Amino acid sequence: MNSIELLSERIVEEACSLNASDIHFVPRERDAVIQFRIDDDLVENRTIRKEVCERIIAHFKFLASMDIGERRRPQNGALALSNETIDVQLRLSTLPTIFEESLVIRILPNEVIPSLAHLSLFPQSANKLLSFINHSHGLMVFTGPTGSGKTTTLYSLIHYAKKNFNRSIITLEDPVETKSSEVLQVQVNEKAGITYAVGLKAILRHDPDIIMVGEIRDRETAQIAIRAALTGHLVLSTMHTRDAKGAIYRMLEFDVSLSEIEQTFLAIVAQRLVAMKCPYCSNECSPHCKKMRKSRRLGVFEMLYGKNLTLALKEAQGEEVDCDYITLKDVIKKGIALGYLSNQSMHKWIYQYED
Repeated sequence: MNSIELLSERIVEEACSLNASDIHFVPRERDAVIQFRIDDDLVENRTIRKEVCERIIAHFKFLASMDIGERRRPQNGALALSNETIDVQLRLSTLPTIFEESLVIRILPNEVIPSLAHLSLFPQSANKLLSFINHSHGLMVFTGPTGSGKTTTLYSLIHYAKKNFNRSIITLEDPVETKSSEVLQVQVNEKAGITYAVGLKAILRHDPDIIMVGEIRDRETAQIAIRAALTGHLVLSTMHTRDAKGAIYRMLEFDVSLSEIEQTFLAIVAQRLVAMKCPYCSNECSPHCKKMRKSRRLGVFEMLYGKNLTLALKEAQGEEVDCDYITLKDVIKKGIALGYLSNQSMHKWIYQYED
């Protein structure tokens, strides 16, 4: 191995040892900086010469079968990296900037999906989510920003269904982030003609019990997901909305009628990953302290189902109703009161909910 190969591998190994989710190669005017995304924090790892950064990026692009000579347009790629210390999938994204090319690497460890009990801050939330998997048909939507743990929660649910009910499960994702031998996984490939809508139509003919759709992002996908839920399939998916109620209005934008939503929706779950208060550090944890802690972030959930979902649908029609359910604000307040979370969690996630 030459020095660039060794340095590239060492950077990934360091990121994995600190449980980082992303590696950022950021070019500047005279040098470049390497940063690790550890939980919600961006931590500087080292500063390197600009030409070294360019060679590292070219090396990763070569490994991911990307066009090394093309530096004027964004590119995406993926590769697997395995040695004595790491076994990970890497997803690459390049972006041309005024100071040469930037690279972000998403690290996807090949590890066992944790159970929902280990992902949720409160056990009753995990139990309620697992109860929805008993249904034979319907639509369950998870909402939240990128990085809030929606995909991990979905995989935890479908693994539970596979283990306990032996269901036939097919996923449709863009891209497949967590490889699993337990379920059939289909990756969206628009060049090959496999869009979310086309893939979902094909999956319906493949006799699944549970379908996981990576994201409902357009009208056609929304319509087919609704049709799948109406024809005896349990459909799990995600959307980008601020809260649980937002998913109703998003579906209405996709020309899904309120009656279809009422017939198909089992539950809408808004999810956030909140940082657990460190028992050792009074302020922010150092990356090495985070490395030693098993539980650093856990999920909190706002669930809209049953009677409250019906009331929320009436509210969407313009009726005056009293839709009283446990919101993210309530759950985070409870976590703060019990000493699990810091006040910073409230400021970070709930500012938009304040009156």
